[in-house]
Amino acid sequence: MRFGVVVFPGSNCDQDTFFVLRDVLAQETTYLWHKDKDLKDVDCVILPGGFSYGDYLRSGAIAKFSPLMPLVREFARKGGLVLGICNGFQVLLEMGLLPGAMIRNKNLKFLCQYVHLRVENTATPFTCRAKKDRILRIPIAHFDGNYYASPRDLRGLEKRGQIAFRYVDECGRATEEANVNGSLHNIAGIINRNGNVLGMMPHPERASEAILGSEDGRVIFESVISYLSRSRGKG
Repeated sequence: MRFGVVVFPGSNCDQDTFFVLRDVLAQETTYLWHKDKDLKDVDCVILPGGFSYGDYLRSGAIAKFSPLMPLVREFARKGGLVLGICNGFQVLLEMGLLPGAMIRNKNLKFLCQYVHLRVENTATPFTCRAKKDRILRIPIAHFDGNYYASPRDLRGLEKRGQIAFRYVDECGRATEEANVNGSLHNIAGIINRNGNVLGMMPHPERASEAILGSEDGRVIFESVISYLSRSRGKG
């Protein structure tokens, strides 16, 4: 499989993501500079975390105008896999590839800590290696991670199974205390209607090696690899 990690001015998790994919999971991986004119025949595009363009205006608001983004949009439209992590999730929201928006955390503080996520939907390319209701321990690092959407969009996300992950406590309960940033419906990650675009605020690349304290994040990347392998086999 061939992965492409997009790099914006201000990205700071691009190298972490690249390392996990290439050196931990042994996948062919390339960087995609935000001004590139092609996607280099990748099977999956990853928008990593960081502070694209310094998070001026709004997080991800300027990145959506980068020259590479129309190619990413078309790639997604044709069914290509796109994963946005933290700032990458914010970029996907700004681009309209996912519904909703991000606002400041409920306590108006930058949060950098481990959280627990519950896998809500395993019928996606990003979660197919996980079991339903599996609890993942993965870190967050954000200021604008409070997911907001209109009541109509929230109903649609719930009805269509587009909520991929929720913030929960270590026992799997979606409590107010476990919802550290205040996201509506404890939402930590969502997919688009076609299931090929995922945005999530927690950082799976920071939980993909035991030495870092958790390997739970690997299941997201391993799911993508498994899905692409099966899809290629069918072709």
